[in-house]
Amino acid sequence: MQIRELGKNGPQVSAIGLGCMGMSGMYGPSDRAEGIATIHAALDAGINLLDTGDFYGSGHNEMLIGEALKTAGRDRTLISVKFGAMRDPAGGWTGYDARPAAVRNFLAYSLQRLGVDYIDVYRPARLDPNVPIEETVGVIADLVKAGYVRHIGLSEVGSATIRRAAAVHPITDLQIEYSLISRGIEDDILATCRSLGIGITAYGVLSRGLISGHWTKESAGKGDFRSVSPRFQGDNVDRNLALVEALRQIATAKGVSVAQIAIAWVAAQGDDIVPLIGARRRDRLDEALGALRVTLSAEDLAAIERAVPKGAAAGDRYGAAQMAHLDSEQAHH
Repeated sequence: MQIRELGKNGPQVSAIGLGCMGMSGMYGPSDRAEGIATIHAALDAGINLLDTGDFYGSGHNEMLIGEALKTAGRDRTLISVKFGAMRDPAGGWTGYDARPAAVRNFLAYSLQRLGVDYIDVYRPARLDPNVPIEETVGVIADLVKAGYVRHIGLSEVGSATIRRAAAVHPITDLQIEYSLISRGIEDDILATCRSLGIGITAYGVLSRGLISGHWTKESAGKGDFRSVSPRFQGDNVDRNLALVEALRQIATAKGVSVAQIAIAWVAAQGDDIVPLIGARRRDRLDEALGALRVTLSAEDLAAIERAVPKGAAAGDRYGAAQMAHLDSEQAHH
């Protein structure tokens, strides 16, 4: 497994990480046994970064990882946890809470569900509009001193927030969507992170399956985030799938899959970038691991750029209400 440094003061991580959200029902029904088997297979392949959120399945995902770790061993893993998103019993989303008292509470519950005594990277999932980022980072810094957290991360925040956070405590990485069809971070966020020595953990590298090469309009079922996501609606989905077909021609010529070329493209954007693969089955994990063997030449990168030009995607990453919660997108709207 290739190893990358996560930020200038962060841990050594595998060149790809495993995003575990899909194992807890965000994309339709989940299969517990297959999820655990996929986590074990990832660790056996040398992936050490497991990414979750305490609100994925309202604690379900952390408990699933905790179960997998009982037999897999804590010392082989780096656990990255997002907190702050609030849920109701019906599974609805009710806002964010990143007040210091809430952060300590969330962390206490995460440690229990995961069955661990520290978390490797702890991060607010979004910017809480009611709490200065300095207060949130400040309380995590206290938790670092107390030994409950090893590193502090951020998620989906813009350059000004990143700078304010880094002034309080070193930030290891920014987790943010980055893919061939979501390239907003190239405008200024990526440069800000690089100037501060902050790594990137890139999620959505297959744009929620849209550019995986496996998606068809028949794929979305009940309870699937994609049944409401703007990129998967109406004319948007047809335009976006046309981009996938252009990408498929390049992939086929190289003898690799569409997903492999899409993952390899993100990894090729810098050795400070770690793509997170949202595999919830072992076959998809195997395909993603194959992306590490794909080398993209300058010609390949130019061909990919022609097939999927920057800004070519139709539709926003989320619906309007959720886009308003993204500090990382505010400069663009």
